[in-house]
Amino acid sequence: MKDNGSNKVKILPITKLEKVALKNKIFNSVNKVERKKRSKGLAMAVTFSMLFLVGLSFYFFNEPTTSITDVVNTNEATDFSKSDEVVLILGDGENLKINEKDSNINYSNSGKTLTIGEDREIEQEASRNSKTSYNTLIIPYGKRSKINLSDGTMVWLNSGSKLVYPVAFNGDRREIYLEGEAIFDVAHDKSHPFIVKSKDQEVQVLGTVFGVTSYSEEDAINTVLKSGSVMISYHNDPKTHKYADKIKITPGTKATYNKTTQGIISEKVNVNNYFSWRDGVLVFQNNDLRYVTNRIARYYNVKIEIENEDLAKESFSGYLDLNEDIDKVIQNIQASTNMNYTIKENRIIIN
Repeated sequence: MKDNGSNKVKILPITKLEKVALKNKIFNSVNKVERKKRSKGLAMAVTFSMLFLVGLSFYFFNEPTTSITDVVNTNEATDFSKSDEVVLILGDGENLKINEKDSNINYSNSGKTLTIGEDREIEQEASRNSKTSYNTLIIPYGKRSKINLSDGTMVWLNSGSKLVYPVAFNGDRREIYLEGEAIFDVAHDKSHPFIVKSKDQEVQVLGTVFGVTSYSEEDAINTVLKSGSVMISYHNDPKTHKYADKIKITPGTKATYNKTTQGIISEKVNVNNYFSWRDGVLVFQNNDLRYVTNRIARYYNVKIEIENEDLAKESFSGYLDLNEDIDKVIQNIQASTNMNYTIKENRIIIN
């Protein structure tokens, strides 16, 4: 209490009642602070718990599905010369060998039932652990196959080819992966574009007939369009896998991507010449001999060596009936070129 009559401050003793009141006031203040701390701590704990639960729900309900690129990257390189039978690898890892008589494969709309040949049925799951299940079809040298995918798309696969595809298509895009050569007759679905991926390009279509040749050992990727329209995107940076260049082609056009120069050209062609292998015929127009022999070697599953490099660059034009034996086919080539050849077991030497 302050004394107005002087500069001194007098401290007066407090009564018992004042002591009790002061004590209660102090306790109330302490309790209030503790409640605030506990309330703040509880709020932080609740907030953390909610964030944790949201994180868990995001993980479990939005767990990213395995992409087709992930599947391809985990697959080992395929040696197409080791097997003499078509092999179908199911999503669970089971390998099914398919003989030439039963090389046609058909999927049900759900993808859960596939029929090999006329009567061999296989049941499988369209997804595993909430992730899309992918099958892989491997066509060795000397074999060919036809497959009807679950969306109704038909695919003819040439020798030395591999196709990775989902048992059933989900999402906004129908994506498959091709190594080798195939002809596609795509089921029309405007809201779900069909995507054919390969190492260096991506072809997007809605419904059309086209062919893709993308062998790893060849320097170029060819896309030939018979009907409809396709947009082709090319990788220019293999590290980032970004599609820097795009080209849209019209029916009767072939687009060629050079892997070495990364150049793209398009030209008008006779499309039937690029689809004829489906019917057992190869058609060549001014193709060099090495290109011709590479295609024959895959078709018959033989090794063909050209010892003369100048001869390998010579042009060849003509029709080759692949229903004939390999010796007859080589004789037909010899009739149009200046070459000799010898056959030793499963190897043909041209000089």
